[in-house]
Amino acid sequence: MNKKDAEIRIKNLRKEIEKHARDYYENDSPTISDEIYDSLVREIKSLEKDYPEYFDPNFIIYRVGGKPLPYFQKKNHSIRMLSLSDCFSFSELWDWQKRIQKLAPKESFEYFAELKMDGLACSLIYKDGVLESAVTRGDGEVGEDITQNVKTISSVPIVLKSKDKGLTEIRGEIVMAKSTLTRLNKKYTKEGKALLANTRNAAAGSVRQLDSRLTAERSLDFFAWDIAQSPKDLSSHSDEHKYLVELGFLVAPFEKVCKNLEDIEKTILEIEGKRESLDYGTDGVVVQVNQLSLHNTLGIVGKAPRYAIAYKYPAEQATTTVTDISVQVGRTGVLTPLAHFVPTKVAGSTVSKATLHNIDQIRRLDVRVGDTVIIQKAGDVIPEVVEVLKNLRPNKTKVFEMPKVCPECGEAVEQRKGVTGEDSVGYFCTNRECPAKQTKNLIHFVRVLEIYEVGPKIVERLQEEGLITDASDLFSLEEPDLAGLERFGAKSAENIIREIQSKKNPPLDKFIGSLGILHVGEQTARDLALHFKTFEKFWNSSKEDLDSIENIGPAVVESIASYTKSKFGNHFIKKLFDRGVKPVSIQIKKGGAFEGKTFVLTGTLETLSREEAKKIIQNNGGKVASSVSAKTDFVLAGENAGSKLAEAEKLKVKVLAEAEFLKIGK
Repeated sequence: MNKKDAEIRIKNLRKEIEKHARDYYENDSPTISDEIYDSLVREIKSLEKDYPEYFDPNFIIYRVGGKPLPYFQKKNHSIRMLSLSDCFSFSELWDWQKRIQKLAPKESFEYFAELKMDGLACSLIYKDGVLESAVTRGDGEVGEDITQNVKTISSVPIVLKSKDKGLTEIRGEIVMAKSTLTRLNKKYTKEGKALLANTRNAAAGSVRQLDSRLTAERSLDFFAWDIAQSPKDLSSHSDEHKYLVELGFLVAPFEKVCKNLEDIEKTILEIEGKRESLDYGTDGVVVQVNQLSLHNTLGIVGKAPRYAIAYKYPAEQATTTVTDISVQVGRTGVLTPLAHFVPTKVAGSTVSKATLHNIDQIRRLDVRVGDTVIIQKAGDVIPEVVEVLKNLRPNKTKVFEMPKVCPECGEAVEQRKGVTGEDSVGYFCTNRECPAKQTKNLIHFVRVLEIYEVGPKIVERLQEEGLITDASDLFSLEEPDLAGLERFGAKSAENIIREIQSKKNPPLDKFIGSLGILHVGEQTARDLALHFKTFEKFWNSSKEDLDSIENIGPAVVESIASYTKSKFGNHFIKKLFDRGVKPVSIQIKKGGAFEGKTFVLTGTLETLSREEAKKIIQNNGGKVASSVSAKTDFVLAGENAGSKLAEAEKLKVKVLAEAEFLKIGK
């Protein structure tokens, strides 16, 4: 990026950040997540570092909070409320220690780690032990007086347990528990009221109600994290927390004194493992120097104290810039567009590509090379583009078009009819011998049959060595075939062969799904297996037999008939059977708890993976669908459930929490 481009980009980023800061701080109606806001802020800070001539110390990110809302009385903070600087890696945490060590070179730091609660910061003023006022952070200098509303929060003491005279100022976070949000949304669904979006917005909106009875209904909590002023003389932040408990306050569910940053790292990892099970939202850990005597020594820079920093856990969303859009050829010959972008860290790993799924998705999002996009990734899930920030789009970007020839073999590409008969969004390579198809078919086969020891790179290596030409050849491999290859040891060869041989009797639905028949996905394969019971009956079925099965449309019937009657299909099945592969019928509970019921899964479950939940449903006679419709019987909803939950509530589909689901499905 040259200097002129950087100047334009910084100006555009400032406009975008200012808009979202107003939405968040002043209007209490954010339109993007905290993760995306943080991502934009990181980008502008990086650009300002590279081009310091464009640095603006008065820009909103270098000031605290936003303006107080006009319908609450304004109140000055006697001691300014600060915000924390963020870091996103252990290396940044060590850099922070180096900076503060330079300011106090002879000191040995002890640290205090506590959960960074996700709510609304508030300051409580007590006079002679009695609550006098409660004020929001606001812009750090002036906040909103929300005293009457805060008095409805049961975890806020009206009278402190100590008998100390004078002023005591307690700072902390007003939060809503996840369980409370779930309970309220169930209640509001029955009453036909608007649902609460998330715990952070719910907490912030609740304390801004003009009628304090509405605040009381929301069952909020207050967690104290600092003492701004007190008659009590304390020497450490950990002593402050002990004293807060003595006064009658709740403190964060997890806190710890650490002797060094190595202990801090272990603590951060320990908390990360517990985050999902906590009933309160948290996006990180606050780390600060424990000795209060060093706080004045280290001081404040801009809006943030030098003696404290917030370690943020890896975001599942981030922003980046699209540098190219390429096209991959899948196992069925389908062409899938792929976005390439500036490498970006998201969900704990650096990614540089994300699927765009199909041309309809590209058109819906209007993704173009040069765009700033929001990407998301959860765990090992393939990253995807979810939104384009069009306000940051550069001039003269071009609309993407699908290629007319296959990028792998150069043969023609055609658009085919979809499963339901209408024009499909799918573009396909017409060459049956396209090399991309065979490799992808192999990878699809081992993935569906869960042959975990044989990954994509091993498949490609075995093809390159001429050891396999199709998936049936896997079952003729022997240990010496692999052990003699470079980088394949005897133990590795043994593990691979054992894994392959263990999959010679796959469940019938998995076996049908592994064949890679066009339009036959996981649920369709299961429907076929349950209907025909044996592979022979499925393989010899007529179009009429197939057409009689519920949810099997004309395009699926044609695709199956074409495959089972093809020379290639019959040759492949014979090779598999000759090498000892024999699928077995699947069993489901007769009269199972979910017999005949259709489920849709959404969100992150607490104790089950998606696959585990799916197996429980299927083993109890139920089905799993990908989208909510009038035919859906249940939606199993976990944490961070999205649009599917909203659609279920709209259609009045019964929503099950994980505990209720497990109780029924035992």
